[in-house]
Amino acid sequence: MLRRREPVPFAFLAEADRFRSNVAPPPRQRSSAGQIAGRWLLGLTLVAGLVGSLVLAMPALSTPSDTQTQQSQASQRH
Repeated sequence: MLRRREPVPFAFLAEADRFRSNVAPPPRQRSSAGQIAGRWLLGLTLVAGLVGSLVLAMPALSTPSDTQTQQSQASQRH
């Protein structure tokens, strides 16, 4: 009652792994000096914007520790 497996009708798919193309992709073009400088400038601008927003937001994010002493001094005067 052993059945022999039938050959796969799509045997060419198994052979596709062995296939190699003789067509090479074109070589990548080198970036010009202006393009490289532009990328650096864009990157520096983004980093400077992130750092600047962090520096400007730090006073708003910090919790003031002197508020209790200021409030107590104001309440003592009245």
